[in-house]
Amino acid sequence: MSTDPTEAARTAAGSAAPAGSAARTAGSAACTATGRTGRTGRTAAGRARDTGTVRTGADRKRIHLAAHFPGVNSTTVWADPRSRSQIAFSSFEHLARTAERGKFDFFFLAEGLRLREHKGLIHDLDVVGRPESLTVLSALAAVTGRLGLAATVNATFNEPYELARRLATLDHLSGGRAAWNVVTSSDAFTGENFRRGGYLDRADRYTRAAEFVATARELWDSWTDPGPGSPYGTPRRFAHSGPQFEIEGEFTVPRSPQGHPVVIQAGDSEEGREFAASAADIVFSRHGTLEAGRAFYTDIKARLAAYGRKPADLKIMPGVTFVLGDSDAEAQERAAGIRRQQVSPQNAILALEQVWGRDLSAYDPDGPLPAIDPDPDSRLVQGRVRVADPAAVAAGWRALSEAKGLSIRQTVIETTARQSFIGTPETVAAALDTFVQTDAADGFILIPHLTPGGLDDFVDQVVPLLQERGVFRTEYEGGTLRSHLGLPEPVRKG
Repeated sequence: MSTDPTEAARTAAGSAAPAGSAARTAGSAACTATGRTGRTGRTAAGRARDTGTVRTGADRKRIHLAAHFPGVNSTTVWADPRSRSQIAFSSFEHLARTAERGKFDFFFLAEGLRLREHKGLIHDLDVVGRPESLTVLSALAAVTGRLGLAATVNATFNEPYELARRLATLDHLSGGRAAWNVVTSSDAFTGENFRRGGYLDRADRYTRAAEFVATARELWDSWTDPGPGSPYGTPRRFAHSGPQFEIEGEFTVPRSPQGHPVVIQAGDSEEGREFAASAADIVFSRHGTLEAGRAFYTDIKARLAAYGRKPADLKIMPGVTFVLGDSDAEAQERAAGIRRQQVSPQNAILALEQVWGRDLSAYDPDGPLPAIDPDPDSRLVQGRVRVADPAAVAAGWRALSEAKGLSIRQTVIETTARQSFIGTPETVAAALDTFVQTDAADGFILIPHLTPGGLDDFVDQVVPLLQERGVFRTEYEGGTLRSHLGLPEPVRKG
C-alpha cells in the first residue's frame, strides 16, 4: 500500500525526463527494482499458451478494463515527440475520453504528496508538478458520462470526515462513478509536508487505513435513503469512537448514487491482502504473469468467505503495459526500442542506485554491475518505495548479468522494463482473455507509455477483438461504476 500505485504495479523502469529538466535535477530512477517481472522474452502469445483450466461458452467471464494516466510514473517515454503535458487538463481529458470511447470501466489517477528526491535533488519527473487527483476527476466528470473516476488518496495524511465528504461529492457530481484507491505512508520524508510530522509506524499503516475506511462508510451510511417528502433522505447524527479516530456530528452530503464509492487497494503484504479481503472492491495488483497471477487470485479470493463475502465481490486487476505491432516480431522490436528509451544510460545508473543505495555515478552503464554490496540503511532516495531486500535483489541481478553477459543498462532493462503484453492486436487480445478465463485476473489497469495518446491504438485495435470474443461490453449497461464492475450494492450499517 505505497503512496504511488504505479510503483506498486511494478511494471516499468525509468523514463527520459521532460525536456529541459536534466540540468536542474538528479534524473529519474527506475520505477521499481524488484527484478520480479519480465524474466523471459516470451511474447503475450507465448505466455497465453501456458494455461490452466479455461472457461468456455456461457461460463466465460467478462473482462474489466481501466486506464491509468501515466503522468509522472516512469513508464512514460518523455523523449517521444508525441508526448504531451502531464498536468494540462487537455491531457487528462484526451485519455479519459479515449477510455470512455473504448467502454472502459474506469479512469485511474495516482498520487504524489511530495516531490521525490535523488541525492538531494528533485526527481526529473516531478519538476512539472503532481496535481491533486479529486480536483482533476471533478473536472473530468463534466466531460465524461459513463466512465468511472478513481482517485488515489492517502489515508495517513487525511481525515475521514473531510475525505468522505469529497468522495461523496464526486459521486454525486458524476452520477455514481467515484472510486477511492486507498494508500498509506509511514514515510517521514513525505510527512514533513503535513502537520502530522510524518510519523506513523509502519505496523500501524493498515490499522489506521482499516479504521479510516470503516469510518468513511459510517459517514456515507448516516443519511437515510430518499423517500416520500424527503427526496435526498434525512441526515442522522453519527458517532465514531476508535483507536485512530473519535468524531461525531452530522455529515453534510446525502447518500450518494452508489451508496459508497468503490474502494481500491494496492498492497501485497500479508496485512494488505487481508485488508483487501475485508474492505476493498478492487485490488490493483502487480502480478503480471499467469503463474503469479493465479496464485495471488486464488489466495485473495479464498480469504473473502471469512468476511461473509463472495468471490465476485472483489475484482483483481493487475497493472499492465502493452506494445502492439502488425506482427509479433514487429511488436517485439518496438517493445525493445521502448525499453531502451525508458532506460537510458543515465536512468540505468539511477535505477542501480535505487537498489544499491549508493552513489554509483562513476560506473559505466555499459560495464559490469558493482562488486560492492548495497547499503541497507541508505537515504539516497527520498519519497520513493525502495525494495524490501536490496541485498537479495542485487544478488539476483548479478546472477542474471553473469549468466547472460549483461551490462548494467542491459540488466536494468531485462529486470525492470519488460512490457506485460507484446504482439499483434489479435495476440494481445487472446492473452488478455486467457488471463481472465484461467483466473489470473478479473481485468486489467492499462498503463500506456505515452501521455496522453498511448491508449488510442489499444482502443481502436484490441477492444473490438475482445468484443468479438464476447468478453467485453459493446455498450455501457448501467450508469454507475458499481454496475460496470458487477459489484453488489453496499449493505447499510446503522
